[in-house]
Amino acid sequence: MKIAQVCHRYHPHVGGIQIHVKEISERLVKRGFEAEVLTTDPSGKLPKEEIISNVRVRRFKSWAPNEAFYFSEDLRRFLMNNSSDYDIVHAHNYHAFPALYAAQAKNRNKLVVTSHYHGGGQTFFRNLLHIPYKFLGKSIFMEADRIICVSDYEKSLIENHFKIDKEKIEVIPNGLNLQEFKDMERRKKDYRAILYVGRLEKYKNIQYLIKALPKLDKDIILEIVGKGPYKKSLVKLARNLRVEGRVRFFQDLSRNELLQRYADADLFALLSKHEAYGISVAEALASKTPCIVADTSALKEWVNNENCFGINNPVNLDELVNIINNVITMRFRRSVSRLRLHDWDEVSEKLVDLYKLLLDIV
Repeated sequence: MKIAQVCHRYHPHVGGIQIHVKEISERLVKRGFEAEVLTTDPSGKLPKEEIISNVRVRRFKSWAPNEAFYFSEDLRRFLMNNSSDYDIVHAHNYHAFPALYAAQAKNRNKLVVTSHYHGGGQTFFRNLLHIPYKFLGKSIFMEADRIICVSDYEKSLIENHFKIDKEKIEVIPNGLNLQEFKDMERRKKDYRAILYVGRLEKYKNIQYLIKALPKLDKDIILEIVGKGPYKKSLVKLARNLRVEGRVRFFQDLSRNELLQRYADADLFALLSKHEAYGISVAEALASKTPCIVADTSALKEWVNNENCFGINNPVNLDELVNIINNVITMRFRRSVSRLRLHDWDEVSEKLVDLYKLLLDIV
């Protein structure tokens, strides 16, 4: 079985979709399948082709204004000419053009789409663009032989927004390498840490965590891991509120360094307006760190009021301060139960079963 994983970005770029594609691609190769990644490189600085953890990665020149859309005529042309060479073309991310190219190029191959759909763009301008794009984007779902959603919330969005046949849609959540969390130990420190991990975008609502700091005990600091276009605004906000000494930014951490941040944190927070899944929440919970999430989109599926607590959206600052004070002092925070965590091995097993079903392989 020859499989192409099509995505807008791939390792060494870090993000939820990039991790998703990397984890399943490496496991497919380990199982003996011929799997390769077709992706883009707006920088033009990465190798056009290389092997990463036994996975062949092909990168195509692209244009990604403000790190969005990822237009690539080279990738589109390659798919048009070569889709039939693959048994399965598995496209990821409705919100970027590579998935659309995979749908337009569908030929004798089967098309699987993991949409990571959250209903809109990340800015007002991108939301406007989503209106005309929806007419093009619907073809991604129409051409797909199967659509994979990572949460029930995402599935309901696609059913409601595109009127897609429910029989085409399956829910397969994101996974984790659960083994890598087993031996993580929390280090002693002389402060309490609220942790955020992810892209620095306005819709992620990190600004409310900074606004909460002046109302919290001075031994509570905010650690922000990630990069993105909203960083300058966050730095400016911290400076204006005179809490810049209590806000620490990190990026490009090694995997071990990131896992240690999760383990050391007293509280993890993700207050996004919309998420299709929330893989950083899963990683925080696997690290036995309690979480606060916006009680909306797929994030509400994590809320159990035991390890993960919901807050209304739009965020009310007084409510946020109150819930932080309540959760950050909980004595049972290292006890984790009733978690809906899946290992990537389990996820890849479900994918293989799906591929075989589509190809009528017993």
